[in-house]
Amino acid sequence: MSVPKHPKKLLVLIAEAAIEKRLVADVMRLGALGYTAHDVRGGSIHAVREGHWEADRTVELQVVCDEAVADAIATHVMATYAPHYGITLYFADVAVLRPEKYGQPR
Repeated sequence: MSVPKHPKKLLVLIAEAAIEKRLVADVMRLGALGYTAHDVRGGSIHAVREGHWEADRTVELQVVCDEAVADAIATHVMATYAPHYGITLYFADVAVLRPEKYGQPR
């Protein structure tokens, strides 16, 4: 027996914690019905963010939504925040069991 699965997009935003509240407001204003936030640490060849002090904190926002909403959020974030803040975005295809929680297919 298989449960019905519904395709959605997962948009992950990893950003400086200083802009978390603004990102959340934008994500919701642009059509997401919810999000999950985590404090995270990480590094790259460019920098290490260990989160030992407030200005060094990084957050990860996960948003499951319709593709059009994910694209609108990513476009806005890249234009508004990427030129001024450390931010990483990526997409993944996901399947959900309760599609009404994440927006209806368009």
